[in-house]
Amino acid sequence: MEAKSKKNSNPFDFLSEEIIFNILDHLNNDPFARKSFSLTCRNFYSIESRHRKILKPLCAETLSRTSARYPFITQLDLSLCPRANDDALSIVSSSSWKLTLRSINLSRSRLFTKVGLSSLTVNCRFLTEIDLSNGTEMGDAAAAAIAEAKNLERLWLARCKLITDLGIGRIAACCRKLKLLCLKWCIRVTDLGVELVALKCQEIRTLDLSYLPITEKCLPPVVKLQYLEDLVLEGCHGIDDDGLASVEYSCKSLKALNLSKCQNISHVGLSSLIKGADYLQQLILAYSFWVSADLSKCLHNFPMLQSIKFEDCPVARSGIKAIGNWHGSLKELSLSKCSGVTDEELSFVVQSHKELRKLDITCCRKITYASINSITKTCTSLTSLRMECCKLVSWEAFVLIGQQCQYLEELDITENEVNDEGLKSISRCSKLSSLKLGICSNITDEGLKHVGSTCSMLKELDLYRFVTFHLSA
Repeated sequence: MEAKSKKNSNPFDFLSEEIIFNILDHLNNDPFARKSFSLTCRNFYSIESRHRKILKPLCAETLSRTSARYPFITQLDLSLCPRANDDALSIVSSSSWKLTLRSINLSRSRLFTKVGLSSLTVNCRFLTEIDLSNGTEMGDAAAAAIAEAKNLERLWLARCKLITDLGIGRIAACCRKLKLLCLKWCIRVTDLGVELVALKCQEIRTLDLSYLPITEKCLPPVVKLQYLEDLVLEGCHGIDDDGLASVEYSCKSLKALNLSKCQNISHVGLSSLIKGADYLQQLILAYSFWVSADLSKCLHNFPMLQSIKFEDCPVARSGIKAIGNWHGSLKELSLSKCSGVTDEELSFVVQSHKELRKLDITCCRKITYASINSITKTCTSLTSLRMECCKLVSWEAFVLIGQQCQYLEELDITENEVNDEGLKSISRCSKLSSLKLGICSNITDEGLKHVGSTCSMLKELDLYRFVTFHLSA
């Protein structure tokens, strides 16, 4: 009888909960596998409910049931719940989640008020992350409710256009542990609000001030922040070269800087801002800077610079040549939509930066087969290549990509002359997860068959306006 009992017993009953948790950890990225697992037996159903820490419900009406089903949620994403209101936030703050919740995303919710927000921040005492982006109706009263989250470390307030310096000051005074703050498009926040943040929140690592009506007056306390690593000043038209020249301090901890669309800043102001930033790794200068020899020279002495983006910037031949002469070795370079890029300059740059992992030459309309030949010969470790609308590149160049760039994970060849022979070669890039072939009129089913049979890791395939595509029987 005892032998029969052992024979009929479930072998999974002998596994500890810790071992089963480890199994579930490997299923985190596959919701269907997790659901199948939980439906295997009652024991697995119960264990899966205790293991789940991240939840992204499809509607707020299910929160009451899901809070009972999954009592240990730490990260709640309500971005698919635009109708999340005060009642929904009340459920969150009164359930078992009030002791476990660390992060909540409300970036697509519109119906809650300061009452629901206050209930959330007061009761969920361990909240460290709140995303309230697109809260266009939230004002200073809502900011006062946010300030109740004393342990807050990351806060997104993008497009909260009614919040003023008063509300930001309240948050800064109460949330001293902030490490990330996004104020993008908070158009009523001025120099005063930014200064209050810099003075009160000394642990800030990431600060996004995009499109704020600020001037250089708020920058001295900002650049003095001891731990600041990522500063975004995109679209800050009130800051100019003269103002930056007056900033006497340097931000030595800075690793990433975004000055896109800063039309009043040139290489002179940039040089003033990044002086002493010896750890600078990423620079984004899109839509405004002239890529000249002077600009390139001011970046010459930053050996740790690994990523630079010049999207939609006019390029001088001397500027591209100077980039090729830098001491450091770039890992990422974007020349997307940069007028003036030719085969000669691009070939010189890639031969000098052979360690490139990501290259964006979208709409560089003057380049030909010669550029791709240089890229594939020298940058064999590329993981991302974007070259949409490079119409002068012949189909033979795409054969080279498949032969030389075996580590590619992302390839955008939208609106190019690639044909089936080129696709056959590209299909050798077995690590591809994203392939964009929109408006490529020379491809047929035959070319796609090669991709489908060998690129098993493909997750994204773009066939936009693929008029010649017909499914084979």
